[in-house]
Order: sequence, then structure tokens, then C-alpha cells
Amino acid sequence: MKNKILEIKNITKNYHNQNGEIKAIENITFDINEGEFIAIVGPSGCGKSTLLSILANLTQKSSGEIINKNNLKIGYMLQQDSLFPWRNILNNCLIGLEINKNLTEENKQYTINLLKTYGLIDFINKYPDDLSGGMRQRVALIRTLAIKPDILLLDEAFSALDSQTRIAVRDDVYNIIKKEKKTAIMVTHDIEEAISMADKIIVLTKRPASINKIYNINFKNEKNPLKKRLSSEFNDYYNMIWKDLDVKL
Repeated sequence: MKNKILEIKNITKNYHNQNGEIKAIENITFDINEGEFIAIVGPSGCGKSTLLSILANLTQKSSGEIINKNNLKIGYMLQQDSLFPWRNILNNCLIGLEINKNLTEENKQYTINLLKTYGLIDFINKYPDDLSGGMRQRVALIRTLAIKPDILLLDEAFSALDSQTRIAVRDDVYNIIKKEKKTAIMVTHDIEEAISMADKIIVLTKRPASINKIYNINFKNEKNPLKKRLSSEFNDYYNMIWKDLDVKL
């Protein structure tokens, strides 16, 4: 039986401007299980990032409930890597621990071990401008992992990369998240990315966003994202989700 760690119940968000009230998302309800990788897709501008910001407690919901019984720690990985150019790679990775006043020698060593495990130990004294875009995203992920979050939130985390680098980096990120046994929720506009990485895909409607359908993604053999794209099931999932999005070209 899967261990439910977070419940999202009837989340609604309204914005107010000079023309009145605008509803961004409406009655979003789903559960998050431990170790699960969830992708959220939907039409452009439907409110995907708004939902993620609410889960990260960066934006206040208008109504609804988020049940987090175990006071889970949440890490947020943004579209841009947002590394500080004047800090070396190790110090960039330690910034979250500094902010949380939790920079112990043990946590510093944990961060160094992450850099070593994922091929970045030779760059700890380098600066962001010395690294490729793909390496910078791996640093951004390790910076997020350094605070030992229970849930990772990824907001279009690969959108700033070129297509070739993007494919390689999302393989890296997927493998790191699975190896570290983290729960993850990813917002993406890329259906292929969602299918190749997620265990579950939540398809949203156009604004105001509500849930159109939820897919449990199952491949016959557990594979990395690149290999999943080449499997027979991939096109079936793609065609169903594309139809659900009802994108007018």
C-alpha cells in the first residue's frame, strides 16, 4: 500500500485587478504518495506554476486545504538555475543551509558527498560561469537536495536548456531523484518530458485550471527517460494526453 504524504483538497486561487476577480485555478484535488514523481501539464497560461507556488507556500491559496500531517520539508527548483556568480559551486550549494541557519559540518559534508556522487566534485571551487548549462542545472538540483527536502518541486526546470542538453540533463535529474528516493512534483509544458519522467501525470484544463484527467504511467520495464521515449507505450500516452489538452493549432 502506498504511503500518502500530502493531500491537496479543492485548491482555488483568485486574483484581483482593476477589472475585478480572475480565477486562476479551481477545485484542484489530488494525493501525493511517498517516492512518487508527478508531472503537471496543461495549456499555456492555465495556472500550472500558480499551483506549484501554492504548494511551495510562495503564493496564498484563496480556498481549499493542503494536508501535510508530517510537516514535510519542501524544496523548490526554478526555471533558471539562479546561481550566484560571485559564489563558487560549493558555496552556491550551501546557500539554502545558510538561510535556514542549518549549516553544520555534517550537512556541509553531506552536500560535498552529493557533489562527489553526481560528478561535480572537481568543480566545487569553480564559479557558475565556468560551467555548462547542464552542469549548472545539476548544481541547482544539488543545492535543493542539500536542505534534505521531503518533496521536490520543479517548475519548468529544463526549459532554459537547448534541446540536446535538456534530454541529457533530465536523465541525470531523474536518476538523481530516484536514487535519492525523493518525492517530486514537476510542472512542464512538454508532454514528452512528462511521460518520460513521471509515474503519474495530472492534466489540467485551460484557465481557470481544474483537473481534466490523471494518468498512472506504467512501462513494461523500468527505464530511464531516454529509453522510455523509444518504447511502444510512449506514443499511446502521448496521443491520449495531447487529445486531453485539446490544443487548437
